[in-house]
Amino acid sequence: MKILITGGAGYIGSHVVKALGKLGHELTILDNLSTGHKQAITFGELVEGDLSDENLLDQLFADKKFEAVLHFAGSIVVPESVADPLKYYSNNTMNSLRLVSACVKHKCHQFIFSSTAAVYGMTEGGGVSEETPKNPINPYGYSKLMTEQMLTDTAASSPLRFVALRYFNVSGADPEGQIGQSFPGATHLIKVACETACGKRDHMKVFGTDYPTPDGTCIRDYIHVSDLADAHVKALEYLAKGGTADIMNCGYGHGFSVKEVINKVRLITGINIKAEETPRRAGDPAVVMSKAEKIGRVLGWKPKYDDLDLIIKSAYEWEKSGRY
Repeated sequence: MKILITGGAGYIGSHVVKALGKLGHELTILDNLSTGHKQAITFGELVEGDLSDENLLDQLFADKKFEAVLHFAGSIVVPESVADPLKYYSNNTMNSLRLVSACVKHKCHQFIFSSTAAVYGMTEGGGVSEETPKNPINPYGYSKLMTEQMLTDTAASSPLRFVALRYFNVSGADPEGQIGQSFPGATHLIKVACETACGKRDHMKVFGTDYPTPDGTCIRDYIHVSDLADAHVKALEYLAKGGTADIMNCGYGHGFSVKEVINKVRLITGINIKAEETPRRAGDPAVVMSKAEKIGRVLGWKPKYDDLDLIIKSAYEWEKSGRY
């Protein structure tokens, strides 16, 4: 297939590029390289540009005759979204509108969207299903939920069909060591812990130790990036076979606390990383875990890397490699 991948030089996008490239698809990667890296692109053609450039989009769609779009481009730092909400509504929502409009105009009817568990907001604990009420608590979550609604309404009024995948905590790196997470100023727990173990930080912070959890720290559902990439491949196959528009959680359905993750990093690396206990961050739910039965049922997705040790080892090996 002829596929456009926006944000394909970034962390998740680059892993999906590799997975699709291995299958022989004809890939065009559109990325402004604000947070992505040229070196992360293992297949396809890179076009440096921004989704805000409607003329560029029009030209690409006209020239390449895309059959599918996978949309990863966007801003993802929750605290930044609170400080600068207009950036998020511009980069995430308005640019998605431009991209969806180009798909409709050029009759590209298959669309896969990178969404987030942040659309759920403050959960009650336990797992959240696709039917759990959506109550985002920050502009990042709202910007993604708006795009989901945009896609839902467009699919109802046009031939466009889409799959939106709501990611939980994406972690780890390519098991072959070729690509990994190099997002500047990353806030992801496993990434930060591995950076600390490698001496790139002198310490890390634990935000809150008084949550109603067994050890007082937040519990999250961590998913290996390569399993997430495979979910996108399965979503594309589903749409190619005529699948209808749908939204699905993408997680493992179980979680680990912050302290559990840090202790596991210490055990695996043999380094007693310094973790400073600090007050809670505003808006952090105690527990966020997925109910992810639907994606297995609809797409036939089966995780291969559901192992916290493996996730941490791959992240640590990537961090030690020092590549880009």
